[in-house]
Amino acid sequence: MTHTATLPPARPPHAWHRKPVFGARAILILLAALAFFIWSAPRVELGVLTGNIQELAVSLAGGQETSQIERGLASISSKMFPIILDERTSLSSGDIPDKDSLPFLARIEHTFTQETALNPETLEIETRQIPQTVLVQPFGYVFYVCSKMLQSIEMAIWASLIAMIVSLLLMPLAAMNFTPHPLVRAGVRAFISFTRTIPELVSALFLVLLFGFGPVAGILALAIHSIGFLAKFYAEDVETADVRPQEALAALGAGPLTVLRLAVIPNVIPSFVALTLYVVDRNIRMATVIGLVGAGGIGQELKGRFDMLQYGHVGTILLVIFITVLILDVISGNLRRKTI
Repeated sequence: MTHTATLPPARPPHAWHRKPVFGARAILILLAALAFFIWSAPRVELGVLTGNIQELAVSLAGGQETSQIERGLASISSKMFPIILDERTSLSSGDIPDKDSLPFLARIEHTFTQETALNPETLEIETRQIPQTVLVQPFGYVFYVCSKMLQSIEMAIWASLIAMIVSLLLMPLAAMNFTPHPLVRAGVRAFISFTRTIPELVSALFLVLLFGFGPVAGILALAIHSIGFLAKFYAEDVETADVRPQEALAALGAGPLTVLRLAVIPNVIPSFVALTLYVVDRNIRMATVIGLVGAGGIGQELKGRFDMLQYGHVGTILLVIFITVLILDVISGNLRRKTI
């Protein structure tokens, strides 16, 4: 007698339910965000922005003669252009050099400047022409600005190097899987967060008081802030690295430092390179800004020319910064593609 195996009865298929796109929590969050934006918009004067844009649209459509934005652009273009390329130095009668001792391509020009002053005899305001001797060095100011831009790049590179070294030292202490004790990790993480929360301009203000005006304060300000980013991301990459090579080395009796050196670092090097290149790129941009508080670099020159209302020089500085950033973007992009 043969026995036929009977299959258990098939379970009824479960009804398919489509997950709602927006749940009650998401709707509450969106309503809270909407309420915040409605409350915050007048506080940050977004009405001024919308009003200026509407005025510009009406002006472009021919509804009115001009707008605030157009007047501002016209003022900038009239004051900032043409940009200054040559270096012009006023000379007194006793400081005029011989033609043979002039710098390369330099020349002497005799010009006149207008001076408005009160005539003590007639008690009237008069404008008179005053002769002036000027030493002109073609493209001299461009070369000077490029040298200050190079100083900003050097500041960024040194700051990134210091931040990278310190971050590599802090990395095993801040990583959960390599720290010697949770309290050590908490302390190191708190220090890293503290360095990251201090803006470069704020730290540069204090460092200028300690080290004086110049690039040293700028290098330290950029390095302190960069440590907060690099150390955090280095530690997180170590924590999320592939555990299989680590377990294999640990099974062979390797210590934590050996595991870190042989199993973790080779695995996370591409990410480390990408993060470091990003920090270098960011530091070069910030190096042009912290000079505004006297921390060296091209920003210091920018602040001085802006305070003296020499907008032609400001235009030259901004053009050099723009070209430098474009070149560095191309270089950093190529480095990322080759290393990642």
